[in-house]
Amino acid sequence: MIGPNCQLLTPLHPLDAKERIAGLEYGKPITIGDNVWLASGVTILPGVTLGDNVVVGAGSVVTKSFGDNVVLARNPARIIKQLDLPKV
Repeated sequence: MIGPNCQLLTPLHPLDAKERIAGLEYGKPITIGDNVWLASGVTILPGVTLGDNVVVGAGSVVTKSFGDNVVLARNPARIIKQLDLPKV
């Protein structure tokens, strides 16, 4: 589920000024697992992978990857709770 005003950003620009001036741009994929909930205003940065059953709190900025069954929040996002989910 994806709430309103979420951003999934994949473009990147080089740090080297000459490369930027030349117009070089590239992207990194974002991978999102099953049963993920992105609350309102979440921003996911390039190259991030989120595991299954992840919940991301409103307004969070996810700058790195996280595994399964966690609740993330804040800027930058960090684990605020581990979810104990039953095996299906």
